[in-house]
Amino acid sequence: MIQLEVWGKYALFTRPELKVERVSYDVPTPSAARGIVESIYYHPGLQWHIKRIYVMNPIRFLNVRRNEVKNKILSTAARKAAQGSEKPLYQVTSQEIVQRASLLLRDVHYVIEAHFTMTEKAAPTDNPGKFQDIVTRRMERGQCFQTPYFGCREFPVNFRRWPGGPVPTIPETRDLGLMLYDFDYSNPLNITPTYFRARLENGVLDTENCEVYLILSRLVDTFISKISLTMLPVPKPHNTACVLSWEEARRWQSRSSGYSSS
Repeated sequence: MIQLEVWGKYALFTRPELKVERVSYDVPTPSAARGIVESIYYHPGLQWHIKRIYVMNPIRFLNVRRNEVKNKILSTAARKAAQGSEKPLYQVTSQEIVQRASLLLRDVHYVIEAHFTMTEKAAPTDNPGKFQDIVTRRMERGQCFQTPYFGCREFPVNFRRWPGGPVPTIPETRDLGLMLYDFDYSNPLNITPTYFRARLENGVLDTENCEVYLILSRLVDTFISKISLTMLPVPKPHNTACVLSWEEARRWQSRSSGYSSS
């Protein structure tokens, strides 16, 4: 297990229902915390699991406007250009630029508590003690293979190993509602988001002892538009996503009307 202290001036953990005029969650999502830890040390032979997120600074927001572009160059267009297409591959900034508002978090400070499990991709010489020593050394030296960031790359993360002892959290308890938990990558052709009911208890977000849900919708936007959706409880262990085919989900929906809403 590790405890990683992270802090920065700004953070933006975008809610999927508000991704154009971006609005941040009140606290980091488990997937964002996992991304920060993996930026410090990633290995195919291990998988990180976020246990708790300790909130050390008061939750404060800041509204800013930023210059962005309306569209992006598609990978298919880049592929065609590489294959000799006569269509030019460029964007005119003066035509694409647009200002969008974002509701950011400011002066953020957290401690991320995480542990890892070994995967089948681990080499015969790999072992938990080896990985623990490596990640501890990298945290103490401030090493990372890519700069970790708080939701957006323009908000870099300062980090160090938490020296130990109790974490001074904010004395606040609140229901954070339905929050993005992580993504299930078991099927690369159908990467599925999972959600959980987030609750901050005395400044601590427990992401280990929680119930994780699949939202059966072709698009998260459909869920946000309050079109019929179904939430399915994921079997324990909670860090494992439940993967169902669309037909299986329909059958489950017909049997589990208690999880349906509109």
